[in-house]
Amino acid sequence: MALMQRRANVRLPPEVNRVLYIRNLPYRITAEEMYDIFGKYGAIRQVRVGNTPETRGTAFVVYEDIFDAKNACDHLSGFNVCNRYLVVLYYQANKAFKRVDVDKKKEELDKMKAKYGINTEEK
Repeated sequence: MALMQRRANVRLPPEVNRVLYIRNLPYRITAEEMYDIFGKYGAIRQVRVGNTPETRGTAFVVYEDIFDAKNACDHLSGFNVCNRYLVVLYYQANKAFKRVDVDKKKEELDKMKAKYGINTEEK
């Protein structure tokens, strides 16, 4: 009870959440190895390891408790795994989808240009 009451009084920075985004992972790392590394800091709800050419070397780790996620982020940033130093960040949806939005807007703009015969290339 004392632990829960103490945690209730702690104010975390706004970017802290239960989902961690990990970069600079060895390409051959497995979900089981991720559970071994990150599970030391608390109960994990889910691990997703990137498996496409664009997402290799990255993973998401979702903790049950936000304080466990913060503890893992604090302790595992810079952790050496197979001579690679992990980059552990808090997942931020607004940043992750910003790039998709830019690509989508460019595609819409290109369609509009084609529809109205606008050519913006210099001659």
